[in-house]
Amino acid sequence: MESTEGYVKYQLGLPHIDHLIAVLCVVAVVYKLTMLLAQRRAAMQSMELFPGPPSHWLFGHLKEFKQDGSDLKKILKWGQQYPYAFPIWFGPFVCFLNIHHPDYVKTILTSTEPKDDMIYTFAKPWMGDGLLVSEGQKWFRHRKLLTPGFHYAVLKPYVNLMSDSVKTMLDKWESYAKTNESFELFNHVSLMTLDSIMKCAFSSYNSNCQTESGTNEYIKAVYEIRNLINLRFSMFPYHNDLIFYLSPHGFRQRKACKVAHSHTGEVIRKRKEALKDENELDRVQGRRNVDFLDILLLARDENKQGLSDEDIQAEVDTFMFAGHDTTASAISFILYSLACHPEYQKMCRDEVLQALDGKHTMEWEDLSKIPYTTMFIKESLRLYPPVPGMSRITTKTITFFDGRTLPAGSRIGTSVYPLHRNATVWENPEVFDPLRFLPENVSKRPPHAFVPFSAGPRNCIGQNFAMNELKVSTALTLQRYHLIEDSTQTPQIIPRLVLCSLNGIHIKIKPVDP
Repeated sequence: MESTEGYVKYQLGLPHIDHLIAVLCVVAVVYKLTMLLAQRRAAMQSMELFPGPPSHWLFGHLKEFKQDGSDLKKILKWGQQYPYAFPIWFGPFVCFLNIHHPDYVKTILTSTEPKDDMIYTFAKPWMGDGLLVSEGQKWFRHRKLLTPGFHYAVLKPYVNLMSDSVKTMLDKWESYAKTNESFELFNHVSLMTLDSIMKCAFSSYNSNCQTESGTNEYIKAVYEIRNLINLRFSMFPYHNDLIFYLSPHGFRQRKACKVAHSHTGEVIRKRKEALKDENELDRVQGRRNVDFLDILLLARDENKQGLSDEDIQAEVDTFMFAGHDTTASAISFILYSLACHPEYQKMCRDEVLQALDGKHTMEWEDLSKIPYTTMFIKESLRLYPPVPGMSRITTKTITFFDGRTLPAGSRIGTSVYPLHRNATVWENPEVFDPLRFLPENVSKRPPHAFVPFSAGPRNCIGQNFAMNELKVSTALTLQRYHLIEDSTQTPQIIPRLVLCSLNGIHIKIKPVDP
């Protein structure tokens, strides 16, 4: 009997348990590798109809991307070699069909195929399951509830808030105008767009972020999150959730997200408390200047159901994320383009001065009085799209106009930068020409040749908000300053979540004569 018990104890001893765990780990690794190899075979089979640049069996095309400002030029070159589309491999298992022709783009953007979450996952710890990343019925319900928040009647008073933020930025630039010193645009513009969007989202909250950015904890947290998202985007090992989570940068992101969520949560809590008062509710519903948070808190569906606190927080953070850096990128490159093209700058300024007629602010009615400047803005958006790419994952077989197909489960990337420079659509695509956007010229092009705000059912809900901000920023800057190119510092353009420059975006300025 004792010998039997000893045998059982021996069989269940720790050495044997460790051995069993080791065997199970090996089995799990083998299973995972088998699944990954099957995934690779499936991806290779799905891309058989689409030739592309040679790839390394392990690194794919990763070694081709140097992140030195030459990557987008390489994509353009490949686009010329492989019309319509070509595959890009990120390592041995992840492959995107990179599309860059309007007819291909139309097929994807007019479909209801969901977004591929590989890239958007990087921002999810901050913005949660907001409109940018949500799918299905949840996305449809939220889109329907949020759409009234971007009606022109709501956007109209935002123009004055935007003007105030731009004027604060321009005041800060006076020292550069006096010294003729070159300065970097993006950081200034980014603070301005953050200031503007915070005023439009939380009208009762004044962040002073343009003058106190170094002391405001929420502003510092937002910038920390933004920088870490871009860092994760550029470092392939950080694409793995576990590796990033365990890294020092993952810890920093969690800490910054906690600060950001605590701030927005407190603002939402206070506003909800205020709205419990019937007089306050009537005042909000009756006033013209309803902010984004009011829209979210007061939104109700056909069953009189509103958004949960978690959903409101996610949509507020999504609004901050999607409407901050994207507009900062767009405005920075618009001002850079003006500096590079003084002849067009003069035409825009003459138009703006006539439209403003001596006023030093921009009003809603003025937005429609600057058609040439608007064309200039669109041409800058063509050459420097703030969102350089969008991705989808197919849930069913997709057939393109030329008969080629992709099976369900395939990843598709709409590459906006080469789409906007596609020589089969745009004559002399590298030449800056605002007249491309004359109505008669626009009518000759496929609608999906120009998609700075995406297109179809999942287009940017805030595109009118963004265009208004671009017009206000451009007009007020032109009214006050001449913009001068700094030929010693050409931007080294790189794709991140938004279009950026490795070495910043530098210009010089001097005052416009009164």
